Parts: sequence; structure tokens; C-alpha cells
Amino acid sequence: MNASTGTLDPRTALHPLEPLDAAEIERAVSILRASGDLPDRARFSTVELHEPPKDAVLGWPGGTPPREAFAIVLDRDGGGAYEAVVSLDAGSVTEWRHLPGVQPRILAEEFVECEEMLKRHPDYLAALARRGITDPDLLMIDPWSAGGFEGTGTRMARALTWVRARPGDNGYARPVEGLIAIVDLARMEVVRIEDHGVTPVPAEPGDYTMDAVGPPRADLRPLEIVQPDGPSFVVDGHEIQWQKWRIRVGFNAREGLTLHTIAYEDGGRRRPVLYRASFCEMVVPYGDVAPTHVWKNAFDIGEYGIGALANSLELGCDCLGEIHYFDALSCDASGSPQTLANAICVHEEDASLLWKHVDWRTNDAEVRRSRRLVISFVATVGNYEYGFYWYFQQDGSIECEVKLTGIVSTGAIVPGAPTPHATEVAPGLSAPYHQHFFNVRLDTMVDGLENSIVEVDTEALPLGPENPLGNAFSTRETVLASESQSGRMIDASRARYWKMVNPRVTNRLGQAVAFKLEPGANTVPFVHPGSWVARRAGFIMRHVWVTRYDPTQRFAAGDYPNQSAGGEGLPAWAGLDRSTEDTDVVLWYSMGHHHIPRPEDWPVMPVAKIGFMLKPVGFFDRNPALDVPPPAGHARCSAHAA
Repeated sequence: MNASTGTLDPRTALHPLEPLDAAEIERAVSILRASGDLPDRARFSTVELHEPPKDAVLGWPGGTPPREAFAIVLDRDGGGAYEAVVSLDAGSVTEWRHLPGVQPRILAEEFVECEEMLKRHPDYLAALARRGITDPDLLMIDPWSAGGFEGTGTRMARALTWVRARPGDNGYARPVEGLIAIVDLARMEVVRIEDHGVTPVPAEPGDYTMDAVGPPRADLRPLEIVQPDGPSFVVDGHEIQWQKWRIRVGFNAREGLTLHTIAYEDGGRRRPVLYRASFCEMVVPYGDVAPTHVWKNAFDIGEYGIGALANSLELGCDCLGEIHYFDALSCDASGSPQTLANAICVHEEDASLLWKHVDWRTNDAEVRRSRRLVISFVATVGNYEYGFYWYFQQDGSIECEVKLTGIVSTGAIVPGAPTPHATEVAPGLSAPYHQHFFNVRLDTMVDGLENSIVEVDTEALPLGPENPLGNAFSTRETVLASESQSGRMIDASRARYWKMVNPRVTNRLGQAVAFKLEPGANTVPFVHPGSWVARRAGFIMRHVWVTRYDPTQRFAAGDYPNQSAGGEGLPAWAGLDRSTEDTDVVLWYSMGHHHIPRPEDWPVMPVAKIGFMLKPVGFFDRNPALDVPPPAGHARCSAHAA
């Protein structure tokens, strides 16, 4: 309320986590330019909402926190980067910090400029001519992050090349093996060209469009998803209400989709589950020792920005049914606002059975169909596509899934020659063995901020008086009370899972309320513990980490993994050994997809899936989905239907 006029302050209606709009991005950039702090050839890596402190968000609307922007600025001349916090209310820069030797993510503009520069570079063209490649317009050049191999003082990339047979075809079918251009992205100059010898470019095309593969199947009939009364969810700003769930949606250039203040309505109470959830890092280590591939370990979130590479989704293609889309606002390298239309898809979908029982004596049946809310986005990182999906269920559970598709990274080999580190997917075309590791940051808030993480193992009892027939087993719970106890591994021999527990709140049976993290498909890294990948992506060496909440610790491999030497992020924070019992904690889950490519993955791979579940354990007093009605017009789904 404005005390002088008696009118409602319009900012009190704006939730503190509402993303910046285009005008706010423009204002933040204008304030930074007016400050005089910006380097002469500055580029903007990000301008996004500076998320307010947790207590201010949870206390809203009791008070309105300052509206602030957070910016990362790349210094193309002096090197390094700057971080800034800009007060949109006061019109001033409240924090300005120089980060020498730090390299923010590679920008889309740098991808384009690097490719265009190399297409004109005489030494690069000469190396291509030695391979019989003479038309630069047919080149596809992907600047890969250089890892820690080129130091931190200069902004570097390693560029790999493919060549199209004709404009518009699948260039990844024709890799230029052994040729690497090391490029200074700040000056946009070639530092050196590595030529490890000529391998013939594969001849077979790899096109996958309908025109290329021939007539489509003729027996696939239409499948229509129709909701004549519209969807069951309600969207208010960036908050979604659906089937007792309340979820706030955000988006930024680095993480892409972020979820906030996730809560479930239960008996008139809004019960929080998670304060914030996001995919905060990922890395793709390659297992091939050939010179073109041995150094590959791409951090697709920290080095490129999975949100900056998000797709604009299409109805009927990426999403099906009654859809609500959220646009995503970001900025380009000059700081100008950019809108990505339809970046986030929200819809409902049928999910088979929710619950069922038939009384075989009376033949009475009760059946409920499961419906779930889907919140998703898809990003293209060079050759690969990643779809990130969060499913909210009517029984109070949450499922998270990544769908991997696109085109495998390719190399050229002598046709039919065996290689121990790659699969020949077409004549003379190899796809190196690799793994995809994702880390999910779960800021827990199960019925409040004071949570503990409990590891639960199942153990078979030894034969004896307490187990005379050898069938008995029980569970053993271990509280991960400090960060030094963190760094846990999945153990199928113990059916291990982890619980997010609030020891201060109990259900009607006296049990502490909890949600459990139930692992899905996963693997371990096959890189050596002393490798560059293990040093730079230490989070992949353990499946579960637990840290005390710190708003500055958001990314599993540290704030700036691009060209980092490693040692930052989760392993370092676990070494702080802070207490993590009955306090504000963060649960980090690492999951890996192990990809030994198949011929069936070429020329574009069918979706592979990896994920996990969050399930209520004693959070409710009984099945919370009992009140889900049977499908309308299907009386046989309920013996007691009218």
C-alpha cells in the first residue's frame, strides 16, 4: 500500500520469483551501461532475475523484496568476467565483482562467428584441401569447449568439422577426422591447427527426413487428445495449480526450466515439498582415445547453457493435447532482450492405472485412471537433443525424466576396421562410446525448512532363531548428519534409497513425514579417478550428495566450469563438513546414461530415457488419491457409481 496515496503498490501483486520481463532486462542493461563499469567490448552472458533470499520469498506478501537483476558480463579484451547485481527499484548497480581468469559459457554468437571465421581461414582451408574438400559453404563447424586443456587466461574452443554432401543434408554423416582448430574466441583468431592425418570422409549419406527414407507407414491412424472442457490446471502468472499441486515455473539461460515452491494441498493445508528444483549441471565424457575425441568432456549446462539452447516447441510435434506454453525471456550478447516463444510446455496426459482392486467374491470393481501433469522443455546442443520432463502425479509423487535423442557424435574410421572405443554405425562412420551425467539440485522443504536426509538399506537377516526359514529382511536407516557423510552410491544389493525427512512433523501413526528419492536407471563413471573429467566434474563420482543450504552454491561443478582446472563444486563443499541434520539442506542426485552406440542409433537415435522418482513416505496418512473420481461416463470403473 502506498502510504501517501492509499493505493495498492502494483509490485505487491508481483511474486518475488516472477522472471524478468523484456522491459526489466532493458532497464538492467541500461543501468549497467550508465554505471561506466562495463568493459569497452563487453558481452552479456546472462541477465536474469536475482532470486531474493528464501525467507523473503516465503514471507511474501508480508513484505516485498527488492526487484533485482543478476548479470554475467564477459570482458573480451581484458579477460575474465564480471558479476553484477542491479537494483531495478533504485536504478543502481549494488554489486560489481571482477572474476579474472574465469570464462563464462560459450555464447551462440561465438558459435556463428567461429564457423564463419574458419570458413575463410587459409590454413584451415589448406588442411581441408588435403582431404579433397574445397567448398567451404558445405562445412559444418562445431566449436567444442576446450576443457581444462588450454588454460584459463584465454577464451578458447576446439572446433571440429563435418562436411555436407549437398546443402541441407545430414553433415554429421561425413566427419573430417583428425582436424582440430584451436580458436581464441575473444579475438576470434586461430591459435593453432592440429592435423593428425587424413582418414577418408565416409561416403554414405545419413539423411533421415521423410523425403530421404521413402514412403511413410500407411497403417498409422490418427490419435486425438481431446479435452472439450479444457485442461484441469490453472495458470496464474508463472504459478500452476493442478490436482492439489502448486508449482511455480522459472527459466534461465543456464539451467533452463526451474521449479519453485512446490507444494501439495492436503486437508486445507498447503504443504511444501521442495523450495527449488532444477538440472544444475551435466557432463558428457567420451571414451575414445583417438586425437579427435580423447579430450571431449562437454558440460552442456555450465559450458553452453541448456536454457540458451532451448527449442521453441510445436503443438502436435513436441507436445500433444491441450497445451499451455510459457515463453522464455533472455538476452543476446549485446544485452538486448530475446523472447523464445513456447519454451516450456505444460499439459496433462493419461498415465495408465492409478489404482485398482476387484473383489473376486462379489465381482465389485474399483478402478481409477491416472492422470499426470507434465512440465517440459527440449534443448538442442549441437548434435544432441535433450528433453527434460517433470511429472506431477495424483498420488503425491513426482517423477523426473530426461529423454535423449538427436544425432550421435561421429568420427571417421577405415571401414570394417575394429575399434575398442567406438561402434561402426555406417560404413567408415564411428560413434565413440560415451556417457551422459546429469545432476539435479533438490532444495528440500518437506513440511518446512528443517529437514534431514536419511539413507535406507534393506538387509537380509542371518539364519537363526529370529529368522528360522531364511526369509526375513529388515531396513536400516542412517541419518547423513554432516557433509562428510555425503557422497553416497546406489547399491542394488541393499535396495538403497534416500528419504527427505522432517523429524519435527509426524503423521497420525507417529512417523516422521518424508519423501523418498527412488533411483531409476543409473551407472557409474568409467573415467579414471585421476582423469581431467573426474577433476572437473567430481560430482559424477557419487550418486547422492548432501549439503547445508547456501544460496551461493547452485551448480554441482562450480559457477564457471568452462576451462576450469577442477576441484570446485560438490566435492569441495562436502569437505566443509557442515551439519546437515534437522536443518535447511540440499539433496543433489547424479544420474548417468551409459551409451554404447548401436547401428540402430543412426542416423538419428530413438529416445533413450533416464530418471528418478520422489515418492511420499508417511507424508500422508493414507493413499491421497482415494478421492480421484472414476472416468466420466464409465460406470463400470466404480461398483458404486450412479
